[in-house]
Amino acid sequence: MSQILVTGGAGYIGSHTVVELIIAGHEVVVLDNLVNSSEQSLRQVQEITGKPLTFIQGDVRDTVKVAEILATHDIDSVIHFAGLKAVAESVNKPLEYYDTNVNGTLSLCSAMHKSGVKSIIFSSSATVYGAEAPVPYVESMPRGSTSNPYGESKAIVERILTDLAHANPDWSVSLLRYFNPIGAHPSGLIGEDPKGIPNNLLPFITQVAIGRRDKLSIFGNDYPTEDGTCERDYLHVVDLAKGHQVAAEKCAQHSGVHTYNLGTGQPVSVLNMVKAFEKANNVSVPFTFETRRQGDLAAFWADTAKIQQELNWTAQHSLEDMVRDAWRWQRQNPNGYET
Repeated sequence: MSQILVTGGAGYIGSHTVVELIIAGHEVVVLDNLVNSSEQSLRQVQEITGKPLTFIQGDVRDTVKVAEILATHDIDSVIHFAGLKAVAESVNKPLEYYDTNVNGTLSLCSAMHKSGVKSIIFSSSATVYGAEAPVPYVESMPRGSTSNPYGESKAIVERILTDLAHANPDWSVSLLRYFNPIGAHPSGLIGEDPKGIPNNLLPFITQVAIGRRDKLSIFGNDYPTEDGTCERDYLHVVDLAKGHQVAAEKCAQHSGVHTYNLGTGQPVSVLNMVKAFEKANNVSVPFTFETRRQGDLAAFWADTAKIQQELNWTAQHSLEDMVRDAWRWQRQNPNGYET
């Protein structure tokens, strides 16, 4: 059993990861400033697990407070989710993104260094491969040129953590590069609760299906893909959460830099996602085709051989599971965590 600090643990991916960590027997401390999340998610986590957790409201940029938490709770390792994550918003607010995502990580690492905590698992992104990378994306590929401040902030943090590990050979750094997490916990108690207009496809679909929005806009139907719409590697958020749990247990014991893709390795088009959702849930999702959005790639997906071989992790949930669980969460929580 380990004592694990989860920054941003009240968020979508963070809350699902906290569930898996607690079920696996770890003691969890969550640090979250609640800017893009709700404390209600953590109450729901405790309902799912039947076990308590420690929640501290605060910001990773408060180095003194983070160092205090690390020392007080005898933390063994850190899973670092805290950050801003909307691509379009990052273009309009670059300073906020670099401050929160990059300075936040520097503050966290400084606190860890002072406290003698030498294991960190970082929530990275497939965006670090860049637009020019061939598919499928493989961990051995170099980081490419990112096209927005969000992606650039992830690439910068990867470089910082890599340099830190090289300078401190006793540190363990895990860089987990996600593809497109979707779905919700099968209990329907926690899920994705975007503030305002959803940036991601499936929450938009569920909000259209439940009547919160009139229709879905599909941007582009003339891409060089099977049906002309963009293809992405969607994975169930519970599978992603279990990937973090496995990394916390296996990588933390080994120093150095450990880089892994987390995806299914199977691309799914936007149109097929809509069809899968309609079929699994017996609901209709009206949509219209719009012109392409600037910066959208036609298709990308993960090569998952490395994480399968080294950590024995593979995605277990089907596309049907993903859309069914997302719809259960939306139906049971039509306004998200707001009552």
